[in-house]
Amino acid sequence: MTAPTRIVSWNINSVRFRLELVQDFIKEFAPDILCLQETKVVDDLFPLESFRELGFEHHALHGQPMHHGVAILSKLPLTNVTRNDWQANGEARHVGVTIEGPAGKTVRLENVYIPAGGDIPDREKNPKFGQKLDFLNRMTDWSETIDQPTILVGDFNVAPLESDVWNHKQLLKVVSHTPIEVEHLDQLKAAHGWCDLGRKFYPAPQRLYSWWSYRAKDWAKSDRGRRLDHVWSSPELEQSAVSHEVAEKCRSWVKPSDHAPLITEFAI
Repeated sequence: MTAPTRIVSWNINSVRFRLELVQDFIKEFAPDILCLQETKVVDDLFPLESFRELGFEHHALHGQPMHHGVAILSKLPLTNVTRNDWQANGEARHVGVTIEGPAGKTVRLENVYIPAGGDIPDREKNPKFGQKLDFLNRMTDWSETIDQPTILVGDFNVAPLESDVWNHKQLLKVVSHTPIEVEHLDQLKAAHGWCDLGRKFYPAPQRLYSWWSYRAKDWAKSDRGRRLDHVWSSPELEQSAVSHEVAEKCRSWVKPSDHAPLITEFAI
């Protein structure tokens, strides 16, 4: 029996600054494919050799200096790299690949870093918020055209359900949990019939967070978390997902990202 393929999604908040953290994670959790967001490095300076030494011979990068950036590092062959500009401003926020499976079967893997959207949930007062909503609209249009089995992972910067945040009422007017953002994310989900694998394995209202602010003196004790990171699949891949977890322990490592990795296994 073939072992499941372990895919990780992680907003690393600077891959070079946290390279040792990523290396430790790889050694402990043994992913087959690593999808990173907010890499904050141009492609020419991405530390590929450090990943090759750990068995990640294949890669697809989309970076820029100091901000944003996404990457896919893989032990499995990757083909058909795409980089969509869903914000229509040149920011590096998406990279997609085809994973070559057995018997000629293929699966698309799309890695996305949706904009945070600033602090004010009003597109007139805050253009960044409008850009976030427009980004989600363009992804929705794209989702309607998907014609092959696809896994969508990344930092979506939206916590859609009441149980996806530590206090629903208190965060209703806070960017990442406002009704209009949730509405746009729901439209994106419906456009392809995406399966939210986090909630497949941990049905609401179970606690399921992936992000905790740096501002908290003791993030674990206060536990003011939000589920900003997601793994979705095409309907036909839902039954191929065999496990999902948030590696919360990584949030306590030295110089951590404010996001914890998501680990999902697929029998593909």
